[in-house]
Amino acid sequence: MLKLKMLNGTYYLANQFANYSMKKVYLAIPVLLFHFAASAQKLDSLSVEKIMRDPKWIGVSPSAVFWGEDSKNVYFSWNPDKNKSDSLYAVSVEGKQVTKVGSAQRRSLAPQGEYNKNKTLKLYEKYGDIFLLDLKTGTTRQLTYTTDQEFFASFSGKDDKVVFRRGDNLFSLSINTGELVQLTNFQKGSKLKDARLNEQDQWLKNQQLSEFEILKQRKAFKDESLKAKKQDQPKRLKEIYLEGRTVNNLKASPDGQIITFNLTSDGDERHTLVPTYVTESGYTEEIPTRPKVGGEQESKEFFIYNKSLDSVYQVSTLQIPGIYDLPDYLKDYPSEKKIREKNKSERSVNFQTPIWSEDGKNVIVTAYSLDNKDRWIFSLDASNGKLKLIDRQRDEAWIGGPGIDGYNENIGWIDNSLVYFQSEALGFSHLYTYNLSTNKKQQITTGNWEVQDVQLSADKASFYLTANKEHPGTKDFYKIGVKGGVLEKLTSMKGANEVSLSPDEKWLAIRYSYSNKPWELYLQENKVGATVLQITNSVSDEFKSYSWREPEVISFVNRSGNEVYARLYRPTKPHPNKPAVIFVHGAGYLQNAHYWWSNYFREFMFHNLLADKGYTVLDIDYQASSGYGRNCRTNIYRHMGGADLNDQVDGAKLLADKYGVNAKAIGIYGGSYGGFITLMAMFNQPEVFKAGAALRSVTDWAHYNHGYTANILNSPIEDSIAYHRSSPLYFANGLKGRLLMCHGMVDVNVHFQDIVRLSQRLIELGKNDWELAVYPMEDHGFVEASSWTDEYKRIFKLFEEELKH
Repeated sequence: MLKLKMLNGTYYLANQFANYSMKKVYLAIPVLLFHFAASAQKLDSLSVEKIMRDPKWIGVSPSAVFWGEDSKNVYFSWNPDKNKSDSLYAVSVEGKQVTKVGSAQRRSLAPQGEYNKNKTLKLYEKYGDIFLLDLKTGTTRQLTYTTDQEFFASFSGKDDKVVFRRGDNLFSLSINTGELVQLTNFQKGSKLKDARLNEQDQWLKNQQLSEFEILKQRKAFKDESLKAKKQDQPKRLKEIYLEGRTVNNLKASPDGQIITFNLTSDGDERHTLVPTYVTESGYTEEIPTRPKVGGEQESKEFFIYNKSLDSVYQVSTLQIPGIYDLPDYLKDYPSEKKIREKNKSERSVNFQTPIWSEDGKNVIVTAYSLDNKDRWIFSLDASNGKLKLIDRQRDEAWIGGPGIDGYNENIGWIDNSLVYFQSEALGFSHLYTYNLSTNKKQQITTGNWEVQDVQLSADKASFYLTANKEHPGTKDFYKIGVKGGVLEKLTSMKGANEVSLSPDEKWLAIRYSYSNKPWELYLQENKVGATVLQITNSVSDEFKSYSWREPEVISFVNRSGNEVYARLYRPTKPHPNKPAVIFVHGAGYLQNAHYWWSNYFREFMFHNLLADKGYTVLDIDYQASSGYGRNCRTNIYRHMGGADLNDQVDGAKLLADKYGVNAKAIGIYGGSYGGFITLMAMFNQPEVFKAGAALRSVTDWAHYNHGYTANILNSPIEDSIAYHRSSPLYFANGLKGRLLMCHGMVDVNVHFQDIVRLSQRLIELGKNDWELAVYPMEDHGFVEASSWTDEYKRIFKLFEEELKH
């Protein structure tokens, strides 16, 4: 059993049979302590082989933190024994005891679900069925037990029924009586197609009925019987035919009388196939992946089924403000712009799932234009499908930012007339409210910082926020009233604080880390200035035996006047040639110049190794990195490899001007988007970068996916200029320095085809100083220690050979 023991006013985690390291361990048997100390390894110096081992050598941090329903225990995944997989642990807020959760108890724990209004019942899905937990008694009822999967379970407006989806349809189940009612009747195929007779068949049928009296009599008798039968039966639920489409976003109003849904038509069915060569069967096999950017996209239509009127009607997009607006980039294509202005057509729009007020009288819905330029928030009159605008955010680059895009949307009801949402309209993602009764919008938070997550308190009087208010490279937990006011900072540790709030809102479970300290679990009362108690101590003695640098978080002003943040690793003893390496993190909206433990922990360790070997290392949050607001996010619009590459060049100049680096001995490397920037740097700035390592790189954006790329570059057909100036393939002739490229052959994100096409281009151009290392069994993110080791030995060798001479 794991326990927290106190010594001199400090808590320490103790385990009688520990085979993993902690700050201090108290054991009853001195022999065990001796054996433990003797078996501990010390990391005297760094090497690629040591760094790139299975990450368990560092210690396994706690993850997947959640609270028990009674707020007495925090549960988390952890692996202090370095087993093959994590186990579930729990810590009590009362006794502060950490225990391993047994399999029986683990199975009994309810997963995430939905609560009724009084927080006395909880609905959740498990094994494809629906369960109901009584929070007062702790008893659980299994509501469904079928071979079908039931999902998206929710309470009805009066909390007396459970509404859930099974297959294509919604059902309602009475909690008290068990009565099961089908709410929708979606049917495959088309009613018109199924019922239609061609002209020949209809002629034959008419002939038969006109020539044979008995047929005519029998048909009349059958029609009368069917008519009488229909009169005796209850009214049949309206059939809604899918006509080859799929139904999604099914949502019932609190009273169950209104059903909203989307019907989606499939997009481009042609997907890239990724061959895998090393297989169990011995045969080459193919992995189906994704279509390329610019292909035909899914189209969604938004419908309302009014049960009381027994009618279905589509919500028209023609009533949306700005539905005909054209994007600004068309100025570069005057003939196309002229055609579009003449032949006006509404833009395609996707509606999200509507959100009903608790009393069922109001409903809001968000919509996003498929050209990524607009997000609208509407109130919806479900009786007629009319929309009333609450907020429109237009961005000539693309809609995005924390809590705003359609994949990560923070929006909801505070009361029956007051809604909250996030908007980046003024440059940073902030929290707003809108009152449907007064039509008044209020900005709740403001400043040159971002609200990154939002949670409404149980009493609906306050918001809990995760934000980077104090520094772009920190994450703290705050509280503010729903009407605004003082922003109270609840966390105090510098770095990243990932907070899970207890159901009773009395405790914070904090997963915290710092630049050179991996994630650990802490407990704190939900009060400003409360004492923070460390629960886990996961890091191995071997990891702690090396003095890991705390990278300096610096900033510099780039050529456009923007402040750019970066991590700097300085050598204690610079190599005589004063070399430097610039690391470029990946994208997808990411940040790395921060004060917490990086997802790039292997690179963090590699940068320590480089600094030990006399290199200066700079890790830049270039234009388009997250955490810095809308302008930074969109500064690469229509030109990847433009402003973001300029930041790498300006960073190289900073290294030479301020930190004494040899301007002729600077290398660059990175993976994914970082690999792309490395290629653009080596092709377009060969005088700045002597050597580069491009890992799992995008080489031609026209071959990447639609969801990410179309935001930034539009589509290849509509904006060929953007793709041409953003793709390394077109600039390969500029290569002068030495280039290493590494790529996994079963990469389903950036396909191996990308690097093969660039290799062929380099061959045709007669380039010599490049090499390609391939990894037959690796996807985009490597998993095998042997692959990581091989890759980084090659990177290290490249820099050693090219930058120290």
